[in-house]
Amino acid sequence: MPEATARIATADIRLAAESTAYFHGYGLVALLGVLGALFVAVAFGAGRLLRPVVPTPEKLLTYECGVDPVGEGWAHTQVRYYVYAFLYVIFAVDSVFLFPWATVFAAPGYGAATLVEMFVFLGFLAVGLLYAWKKGVLEWT
Repeated sequence: MPEATARIATADIRLAAESTAYFHGYGLVALLGVLGALFVAVAFGAGRLLRPVVPTPEKLLTYECGVDPVGEGWAHTQVRYYVYAFLYVIFAVDSVFLFPWATVFAAPGYGAATLVEMFVFLGFLAVGLLYAWKKGVLEWT
């Protein structure tokens, strides 16, 4: 009976050591995150304490490339420029997913499932592109 108790105690110690080693990596990441946040806070605090504060009416004006501001600060911008930027981001993300897919597709055992998943992904992108095309978003007029 004492041997069984010793084995259980040894297994418990080994399990505790493995779980400690497992969470050690997370502790390092958390410590790095805290140090990064602390560094940013100290940098902003030092900048706030060390900067000269002498507000004048000229400093409080809106700056427009050296020209005195004229009119209101609000300007109308067409939405289509943002839509083009959004479409660019969508297809940039698409390319980010396609390159790793090509490497996984070549690995043994992933062929058919990976191919089907990628066609589903490309199908969603094609539906989005067709929707944008039907709405006339892609026409530059």
